Parts: sequence; structure tokens; C-alpha cells
Amino acid sequence: MTPTPGKRIFVLDTNVLIHDPTALFRFDEHDVYLPMAVLEELDATKKGMSEAARNARQASRFIDSMMQDTTKDEIDHGLPLPSRMDEDHEGTNGSGRLFFQTRSLPYLLPDDLPGNRPDNAILGNTLALQKEHDVAVTLVSKDINLRIKASVLGIHAEDYYNDRTLSDVDLLFTGVHELPEDFWDQHSKDVDSWQESGRTFYKIEGPLAADWYPNQFIYTPGDHAFEAIAKETDGSTA
Repeated sequence: MTPTPGKRIFVLDTNVLIHDPTALFRFDEHDVYLPMAVLEELDATKKGMSEAARNARQASRFIDSMMQDTTKDEIDHGLPLPSRMDEDHEGTNGSGRLFFQTRSLPYLLPDDLPGNRPDNAILGNTLALQKEHDVAVTLVSKDINLRIKASVLGIHAEDYYNDRTLSDVDLLFTGVHELPEDFWDQHSKDVDSWQESGRTFYKIEGPLAADWYPNQFIYTPGDHAFEAIAKETDGSTA
């Protein structure tokens, strides 16, 4: 591995890729490094229908697409890292590179931190990179305990927040809308209802229905609470 002078190296923990598979492409012009323990954990997580399994498979597909038709020498020198990847796994050019652990690194952890655990293997890799290269090395992890251990060992560690696009997440639309107390007084006149697969469906027309969005949660509070999901909207009808 030969990092570019002036760039930072970001070592990604497995949980970052499972949280956001596109994290690979979110470090601008800097280099990304994946320890072998991360690839092993992605492989172990990919089975099943859970969100974690789907994200692990997507991260693996992104990596596989970048490795197509590459040589061992190209992998050793770092793969060009797109600044983003579209749905067809086509990338746009970036200036960072993706590195993998391609050899054993010196064991630099204290004796009471055995290297056979994935977290400690990642710590050992990061510490060895920090000792070998004269560039800033940062461990990125969603695991607070791993970040604490990294700090104790003198490794700069950060949480992953790049999937947030607003500085204040409280400004995000919640998808929940509380209906006014007089909702049924205004909308009960032209309501159709029917049963289907054990659920009650309503077709409602009125001024408030025009402002709903598909999959929006709507409800009325109180003793006679009403809870529903807007499945389809068409003008002033939902």
C-alpha cells in the first residue's frame, strides 16, 4: 500500500458499510482501507432477508464491480474510488483509492487485546497503518466501544454521519400527520369503506386528503383513536 501524500486514510469498520453501503464513496479525495476482518464479517452477514444482510450484499456488489478486470498489482496499489455509484454500479470518477489488507501487518496491540477478535484485528490493522505511513489515519466505526478502545491506543476514531444531509435532523419530515378533532365532521360525508384480507380500507375525499402522501401515517388521538396509512392519493381523494 502506497498512500498519496496529503490524503487521509479512512479505515472502515464493517458496521459502517452495513449501515450505509455507499459509505465507500463518501470520503471525497481521500483513501479508504478495508481490513480482511471487514470482508470476512461482510461475508458472514450477507445471508438472510434482514436489512443488515441486504446492505452487506450491496456493499459486496459495489466492491466486486470495482474489482472487475483488475490485476493483483492494481489491487495492491489501490483501486480508483468513484465519488459515487449509481444503480447500475457505474461510477463517476473520484481521486481517492480503495485499499485492501493484502498482507499480514505487525502485531502492535497490548497483550490483553488478543488479535483473533474482528474488532481487535481492525484495531491492529489501523495501528500498523498509522505506524507505517506518514499520513493521517482515521478509524470510522458506529461502535462506540471500538472508538473508545481506539482512542486509548492513540488511534483517531470517528462516528459515521455522512448519510445525514441536514445539519439538524429534527428538520426532516417525520411522515406522521395528526388529524384535527373535526376531521370526520369534514370528511365523513363521502367515505367508502370495505374489508380486505382482514384490514379495513377507506376511500376519503376532502381538503385534507389532498395534502397526504403515499405511505404517510395519519391518526387522531384520544379515546377513539384512529390510525391509518395513506396507501394511494389522487387529487383530493385518498
